Amino acid sequence: MTLDEYQKKATETAQYPNVGNNYIYPTLGLVGEGGEVANKIKKIQRDKGNILDEEVKKAIANELGDMLWYISQLARELNLSLEEIGDANIEKLRFRKERSVISGDGDNR
Repeated sequence: MTLDEYQKKATETAQYPNVGNNYIYPTLGLVGEGGEVANKIKKIQRDKGNILDEEVKKAIANELGDMLWYISQLARELNLSLEEIGDANIEKLRFRKERSVISGDGDNR
């Protein structure tokens, strides 16, 4: 499945206030899911001695799937294509790598 195919299928499942004209809901959902991923990673360190087992990997994969859904919806709310976002990001990173500035700070490296 391509990213744009995923985006289309994800949109078919969208049920939140004012779908198609509400970038706030998917933004808040995205950061909420990101917090859930971070919390699961924290608990690996606290409770499992940094050992990542298959059960936790599956739980994290589920949360990452939720994040992908929210990213997809936020992009859709902004009339952006996931394919185009992905392509532009890889090009940006490739250009940074070519110039040996992939490490460091700042958007305009």
